[in-house]
Amino acid sequence: MRDANIFAFRKAMPRMSWSPRNLYNLWRRSCGVEAEAINFTRSPKTLFQQRWISKALVRAYHGDFINEKIFKRWYLPDTLPDVRPRQHALSSNGDLDAFAGRTEQLERAKKKASDEQRKGLAPVGSLMLAEVERRIDVFIFRCCFVHSVYEARRLVIHGSVLLNGKKHTNANTRLAPGDMISVDPAAIRFLQEPKTESSELSESSPSTKVASTTSSLTPFNLPPYASPFIFIPAYAEVSFSTCSAIYVRHPTARPGYSEIPTPYDADGEVIRLAWEWYSKMRPRTRSKSQMAREPENRRVGDH
Repeated sequence: MRDANIFAFRKAMPRMSWSPRNLYNLWRRSCGVEAEAINFTRSPKTLFQQRWISKALVRAYHGDFINEKIFKRWYLPDTLPDVRPRQHALSSNGDLDAFAGRTEQLERAKKKASDEQRKGLAPVGSLMLAEVERRIDVFIFRCCFVHSVYEARRLVIHGSVLLNGKKHTNANTRLAPGDMISVDPAAIRFLQEPKTESSELSESSPSTKVASTTSSLTPFNLPPYASPFIFIPAYAEVSFSTCSAIYVRHPTARPGYSEIPTPYDADGEVIRLAWEWYSKMRPRTRSKSQMAREPENRRVGDH
């Protein structure tokens, strides 16, 4: 990360963090004074400038700690996936459908067609960031075990995270469906008692020591202004009692809904213009030496 002041109000770029300064920048980009800067409907900026601004905003939130060349070579898909449901021929002969046992199948197809017509197409533009969501440090942040993705990287590098029961220190690893991560409870900050002057004085007295040991409740102290960020995506199965989580499947999109959390509209101008930028600027070929430097990409069945 080249810029140490990542929460600067001058740039107002949202990041993967629970920081109050980041929440303020997120508000400015959503409905504050900076929201008009990304409204390109009647903008005097050229198409190149619009794509550049959109790409910078998307990269600031989704993996700003990833080198740009590495991001373009290993984390961008060749094409956006097609998540539209398979079309079924809808028959008007109810007796024939009942005889063939297709009544429930056709009802589900009609419901999917009506939902797609009502909600619109699936926002597949956000799925260009699916590979970033597979990273073990980003997944730990999505499971709400840490205050920021930068803290998640630190925990992985320092050996406080287990991958499938084994200590894992590579923060660039991309998870496979079924992988389980476990975080050391002593490394999770909001599960510790807050350090205050009164608590330090109480630790010195023997009477409060006995009272604290008899209590079996786990402390849970969220930082201020953390509630807007406390949510679990659909592709994660989290257990806070064991401080572990399972990467169930890869994120996908449905009509009117994307499973990849992003501060911008999943089918809006910022995501679309960012994809247009990368579709023209990304490298097309990978040599053998580049293939040897690929970040760890786990597959189903790897141990």
